Amino acid sequence: MVAAPAPPAHADNLPPRLAHLARVLESRFLGKEEVIRLLLIAVIAGEHAVLIGPPGTAKSALLRLFAKLIQANYFEYLLTRFTEPNEIFGPVDISAFREGRYQRRTEGMLPSAEIVFLDEVFKSNSAILNALLTLLNERRYTSGGTVLRSPLLSCFGASNEVPTDENLGAIFDRFLLRIRSDNLDAYHFQDLLQKGLQNEVMGLVDAPVQPICSAQELSQLHRNFGAQLKFSEEFFSAYKGLVFQIRAEGISLSDRRVVKLLKLFAASAYLDGRSQPDASDFFVLKHIWNNEDQAAILESIVTPVLEAHYRDHPQARRVGATGIGIEALAAEIDRVRQVLTGGGGLSDVQLFSQLKALNEIKAALGTSADPRGPELVRRVDQLLEAAFRSGRFAQL
Repeated sequence: MVAAPAPPAHADNLPPRLAHLARVLESRFLGKEEVIRLLLIAVIAGEHAVLIGPPGTAKSALLRLFAKLIQANYFEYLLTRFTEPNEIFGPVDISAFREGRYQRRTEGMLPSAEIVFLDEVFKSNSAILNALLTLLNERRYTSGGTVLRSPLLSCFGASNEVPTDENLGAIFDRFLLRIRSDNLDAYHFQDLLQKGLQNEVMGLVDAPVQPICSAQELSQLHRNFGAQLKFSEEFFSAYKGLVFQIRAEGISLSDRRVVKLLKLFAASAYLDGRSQPDASDFFVLKHIWNNEDQAAILESIVTPVLEAHYRDHPQARRVGATGIGIEALAAEIDRVRQVLTGGGGLSDVQLFSQLKALNEIKAALGTSADPRGPELVRRVDQLLEAAFRSGRFAQL
């Protein structure tokens, strides 16, 4: 069984149960802590998110298990340019059609779903995308002459690439969060094999999943979410500065999105059990890019603000501060040392690969709260210094 029995379902213990849901996902998917937190923030705020990355980076598997851990009406579909509206919004109601009324049978289809996963969402045709625009934004779907209210909490999309077609700009804009899902760094390799085998075995036996929370609870939270939208003047001032800095870099950030992002900050605070957001919640701003080139710019803008907050509040460091096995990092440092000091010569490509691995390790150690981290960073620096000082590695 994937999840341990959840605590009793009461609104006041929803944040710890959502945190438990995150831990269940983190135990199955390595290196996805920030991705998982963003998915939770989206569903708490009632917003939509899209995962973008190459095939084989666990986008679909992560979203499917996430949906199973929420007791909800779930709809999933792989979109192509040949997908017909009947497949998404329901078939035409024949009995109603005979009476002269054109309407769809939406039971079990997207308009009646609470959690939706659309794989390859940007490959669909205009007939489906145009209907999705209103449904995602306003939770309304028009069937014949009847306007139906959708119970949709969040829609999650997945794609191998960012859409470049201008006609897809409107649907891309509906996904407030744009989340990269990449291959794991080298130091995760051993754990990747172990976790991957576990997941394969669980898939073979079709292990049941125990839901941890329900769509009904989340829907109730959405109705009362105004109580969570409390912000200090200090927070508003810092946010204003970040928005102006982001816009000054040429990154489009509309007033509508600026306001909607406040819900995500409040959702992040709610997940931690805080009464109002603080500077640690600005990490969300790293995931509002319009093209992937902007991700590094946002990272450079937001990271100094986060680090300043963590220096004053070290206990607040969460995303990236846990889940990194210090032993795995130390073992990877030793592995790189052995490669560099081995008797065989290294090609330029092999050397570059090892230096890249050292830099990945150093970046991971920089976010680790483990007291052994600084010593490992010194070991990495010694290896890098010796590597750059000489092309011969016997002295390392």
